[in-house]
Amino acid sequence: MSRIFTLLAGWLADLLLGDPAWLPHPVVGFGKLIAAGEKRWNKGENRRRKGAWLAIGLILGVYLVTFAFLLGLRAAGEALHLGRWLQWIAEAVLIFYGMAGTTLIREVREVFRAVDRSVEEGRAQVARIVGRDTAELSAQEIRTAALETLAENLNDGVVAPLFWLLLLGVPGMMAYKMVNTLDSMIGYRNERYRDFGRFAARLDDAAGWIPARLTAFLMLLAAGQLRLFPFVRKFGPQHLSPNSGWPEAALAGILNCRFGGPHNYFGQEVRKPWIGENDRPLTTADMERAVLVNRLAEFLMVLLVAAINAILSIFLLSL
Repeated sequence: MSRIFTLLAGWLADLLLGDPAWLPHPVVGFGKLIAAGEKRWNKGENRRRKGAWLAIGLILGVYLVTFAFLLGLRAAGEALHLGRWLQWIAEAVLIFYGMAGTTLIREVREVFRAVDRSVEEGRAQVARIVGRDTAELSAQEIRTAALETLAENLNDGVVAPLFWLLLLGVPGMMAYKMVNTLDSMIGYRNERYRDFGRFAARLDDAAGWIPARLTAFLMLLAAGQLRLFPFVRKFGPQHLSPNSGWPEAALAGILNCRFGGPHNYFGQEVRKPWIGENDRPLTTADMERAVLVNRLAEFLMVLLVAAINAILSIFLLSL
């Protein structure tokens, strides 16, 4: 039952605090390790192999360090007659770090406020949360980019971390965060990262495969629109990513809008398939509805993980 306590504590902390700028974040450290490894090994021959070994080493390292850290806190707590409280508090803090729902919602709201003031402000604001080039985006494209990112982040920043928390505990959640950070930094299909980041990108696809589809289902359930499942099955697989299209398709169906199309990344055009059919203007009301769906889907995922843990606890106690 301690897993339910740490889950709820970490989730509520993210709900209330997000990611305060003044608070050090493990993902920042992950990024520095990846950048250092990329600078050292992304050159010469065998780049694909070097990138794979870097990814494997960092992911296993994060898992083992987290596992050892929590085990040490458990031993320290028992030695100090504190039971497992030190371990539980640390697990709650790491779960808080592992979730990224609130911060992205705040950023998306800021994008819509900024673009309502001027297109230039909107471009600057949306550049904080998307990887595409933003210098020439229209107001509609800015709003579309923000909502696409909101849908994708529900998987990458909430559902997938909780999925791996359920399967492999807090160390597994932290390892997934490293997988996702690797993909976001070196998983691009451009000349610099095509070989070096290939393994990281494929591993992120594999780690997010089930969570992405679960995310789409939870979004439809939260919106009371399960009838849109055929729509999601039609458009979800059309995305260039095997996972991103599913939550994007769910949100496109819920809002009756269209995502996707051509985007520029690092000065090169990438023609993404259209997700949805209704090319209509997006509004602040659409954003608020998307945020509500995200929050409800997040709550359903937390509830699902807590329920499974409760069932497992009861089963183990009965043995």
